[in-house]
Amino acid sequence: MEWQSLEAAVERATGQAFNVRDSRSMGGGCINKAVLLSDGKRSFFVKLNAASRLSMFEAEAAGLDEIRAAGAIRVPEPVCTGTSGGNAWFVMEFIPMGGRSNARLAGEQLALMHRKQADAFGWRMENTIGSTPQPNSWMKAWVAFWRDRRLGFQLQLAARNGYGGALQAKGEKLLGCFDRLLDHDPAPSLLHGDLWGGNIGYADDGDPVIYDPAVYYGDRETDLAMTELFGGFGPAFYEAYDAVWPVDSGYAVRKNLYNLYHILNHLNLFGGGYAGQAQGMIERLLAEIG
Repeated sequence: MEWQSLEAAVERATGQAFNVRDSRSMGGGCINKAVLLSDGKRSFFVKLNAASRLSMFEAEAAGLDEIRAAGAIRVPEPVCTGTSGGNAWFVMEFIPMGGRSNARLAGEQLALMHRKQADAFGWRMENTIGSTPQPNSWMKAWVAFWRDRRLGFQLQLAARNGYGGALQAKGEKLLGCFDRLLDHDPAPSLLHGDLWGGNIGYADDGDPVIYDPAVYYGDRETDLAMTELFGGFGPAFYEAYDAVWPVDSGYAVRKNLYNLYHILNHLNLFGGGYAGQAQGMIERLLAEIG
């Protein structure tokens, strides 16, 4: 890829000339390609995708700014976004991740981030969860938001992707009664939105850093549930979080309802065994209702 347009955009954004002398492939997940660009003095982490994905990068940049504004936990600072040669790119601060894990500090800082709240559930712009569209139109009622903007939306995508039958039948049944599982009244907290273990690291100075967000305002327990989906963040993280802001009773059941969203999204992105896992989760949730 030619870097001239990106170099010019970085110069406009930072007020300093930037001429790429070195590019190195980086781990960027399964959605985007990622490279580290350097001019010998400064380095930037850059995500690349098709030009049609520019709005995805613009929303991610806005989400990082939203978290930065909370002043609670570190995220990479967005620099600029743009397109050239059929590619969309997102340039951001490069943070070397060589620090020792400090799960306790991460738990404390996440709880403080969740203290930033809105007057309704959703966000000011649509974004993505992975590469899947994530609708965020504001709603006052959390039960309706989770039903319509999250689980219902993913079930509709699954039906269009060919996953019908028992999954849809049981999913529709759950949508009709799952307000009985959401038995508390959460505040609309600022959420990372996709907080699994691959989206947190520790900078060289030991600061926790979260990245790759799918930001919106919702029940803070959805972030906590996601941290548990693929192995958990360790006891110190949850102890520290609870010391700042304990979770409400009933979380052990609600977290499965919240993680169903991510399993349905994985089904829509990757297919495979996620259909059976999603159906099993729905069956267990229906059993909780009785």
